[in-house]
Amino acid sequence: MIASLPMYDWPHRRAANDALWAHIAEHLRGCGLHAPKKLSRPTDIHRDWRRPSLLLSQTCAMPYRLGLWQWCDVIGTLDYGLPGCAPGQYCSAIVARADDPREALSQFAGEVPAVNAPDSQSGWAALNHEVMRAGIKLAAPVVTGAHAGSIRAVAIGECTLAAIDAVSWDLAVESMPEAARLKVIARSEPSPALPFITARGQDVTAIQAGMAAAFEALPNALAVQFGDCRFLARTNELYRAEPWE
Repeated sequence: MIASLPMYDWPHRRAANDALWAHIAEHLRGCGLHAPKKLSRPTDIHRDWRRPSLLLSQTCAMPYRLGLWQWCDVIGTLDYGLPGCAPGQYCSAIVARADDPREALSQFAGEVPAVNAPDSQSGWAALNHEVMRAGIKLAAPVVTGAHAGSIRAVAIGECTLAAIDAVSWDLAVESMPEAARLKVIARSEPSPALPFITARGQDVTAIQAGMAAAFEALPNALAVQFGDCRFLARTNELYRAEPWE
């Protein structure tokens, strides 16, 4: 069996994620599951998400909606307690350079956005949704491959704005000097937060029970790192639907 926590596995958080996995794995084993001792950090996460041996991972809602549902079941999500978001939701911080005098997204018509990936809910779909709500159009995006890359692209002036997953934005503020050169000009409308998934055929109910028990019993050292995160069981149907319909 394999497990990964790739979506928020920033370099400065990897030791914390390893410790979190050790804690989760103990509770999953307590539910009769064969949890691996260590996290996988694959170079091709999309391939790992489709493996029959996948016990647990975290993905983005858009890849799941676009076809990952054929290989995986949703386990649930975490409630990060983000301002303006209901339990189990998240949003994107839309950022621009701090020295840009514009303060509203509607003022950025025709500008070049940085996008982590064209199948990203937070970096692409959320930005498009907010752009439509603002009544503007943007130029063709620069695809950077990661939220950190989008932050750098805006900071150095290669792009003018970017939509960054709100949890990733907090991680960037902690660890990236470039983040200090940016400002948040808008927050996207909330949508379901990143789902935990497992391969089709795995025991969804047992994994949900193990995850719930693990997050209810976070030791102090992990609670300091991960705050008041709560695990919430969720269904496939929630993530197969368009979030703003």
